[in-house]
Amino acid sequence: MDEKKTTALPKHVVNMAWVLVLGAFAPMLDATMVNIAVNDLARDFGASLSTIQWVITGYVLATAVAVPFAGWLVNRFSGKWVFLAAEIAFGVFSLASALAWNIDSLIVFRLFQGAAAGMLTPLLTTLLVDLAGSAAMGRLMAVVGLPIVLGPILGPVIGGIVLEYASWRWIFYINVPIVILATILIAWKLPTFEAKNRQARFDVVGVTLLAAISSTIIYGIVQASTKGDFTNATTVAYVLAGVALMVVYGVYAHFKGEHAILPIRLFTRKNFTAAMVGMVVGGVATNGAMLLLPLFFQNLRGDSVIVAGLSLIPQGVGMLVARPIVGKLIDRIGARYVTIVSLAITLVGTIPFAYFDGKTAYWLVAVILFVRGIGAGGILSPLMTDAFVGGDKRDSGAISVASRTFQNIGGAFGSAVIATIVAGYMTTHTSIAAGYQTGFAWTAGLSLLIIMPAVFLTNRLSKN
Repeated sequence: MDEKKTTALPKHVVNMAWVLVLGAFAPMLDATMVNIAVNDLARDFGASLSTIQWVITGYVLATAVAVPFAGWLVNRFSGKWVFLAAEIAFGVFSLASALAWNIDSLIVFRLFQGAAAGMLTPLLTTLLVDLAGSAAMGRLMAVVGLPIVLGPILGPVIGGIVLEYASWRWIFYINVPIVILATILIAWKLPTFEAKNRQARFDVVGVTLLAAISSTIIYGIVQASTKGDFTNATTVAYVLAGVALMVVYGVYAHFKGEHAILPIRLFTRKNFTAAMVGMVVGGVATNGAMLLLPLFFQNLRGDSVIVAGLSLIPQGVGMLVARPIVGKLIDRIGARYVTIVSLAITLVGTIPFAYFDGKTAYWLVAVILFVRGIGAGGILSPLMTDAFVGGDKRDSGAISVASRTFQNIGGAFGSAVIATIVAGYMTTHTSIAAGYQTGFAWTAGLSLLIIMPAVFLTNRLSKN
């Protein structure tokens, strides 16, 4: 993957990137829409909240388990047809979820839906690298990141409107036309990517270990969020088991060498390792705050789900404004300073929430959210992009698997850490405002940890 000077991206590459983004948009939207339908599901199915929670938890775990399989499939078969199959599967199980007759059937259909979604995201980045190479990944990530950015923002708004005027089943029905359009465009517009290695054997042990690592750690972290305590026995046991499995995989991959689904040699590149660590830590800055913000508007300011979702639009606008600029800067100067400056801007847009309360003027909250959006829009993109810099094109599948695995763990970690901190504060204090203020203060403080891996990212300024 040779570095190139920053030039305009070919139109056909941009068009194909948009097709891939459309294919990944429904899963990103779906993940956040379902979260706000928990009460409706509990009422309609007459199930407990702990049972209903598996509609969400099962989806997340299935997503994590599917990621390693995507790496092998894209090596063995044409990336286009693997992506298309995953897209169709997501649509089929979205429809099945909408038609679920009891809570058990819904949970099962969500497992298959999550598995399809887990395939789509790593394939998205893999196919983009195959299209344009790593030198243009910064600008392409500006496009690819749109569903990741817009999903958490538009999801609650659309979900709130659906629940206000229709049944929860329409949260799943709404995916179907998006998937149909994406399927047509994928089949029509995408080239038939050559398989990277048609003789690639299925690394059963490696894939199983990676799936077990991510699902075990994520399940443990989710339990911490549910119980409001990171030291509960379930969390400690599952996280330690996940770490032990990491060690086992490391030994296995060392002896497996190039035939491992995720070769250990990738971690010899310091920018790759830094990007993986950054994605885990970055989960606090991104997912942690995104957990708190809707609650800030609903519980502290008394807004409805729809109003709370609309109130987050300034942050989305800030992200949209920043993304094309961030993409060009990554390709031009490297990921290091883009990440550090983005972190600084994110802190400027996060720290004020440690002082905001229910009486803070909406216009001021909107301005700060816009600033936060500009910064947050430039944290994950450089990390995801830099993972590919200096790597070989044949490794794009493995790099995508690693990126998505660490990003999944980071997202769960960020949400759980902040949820646990706020829940712990609320048990000993009566002020709701102070609870959320504490959560935002911790979000800002823990976000500073991103600086440590950021200094090991690519710096092209020193080469110019």
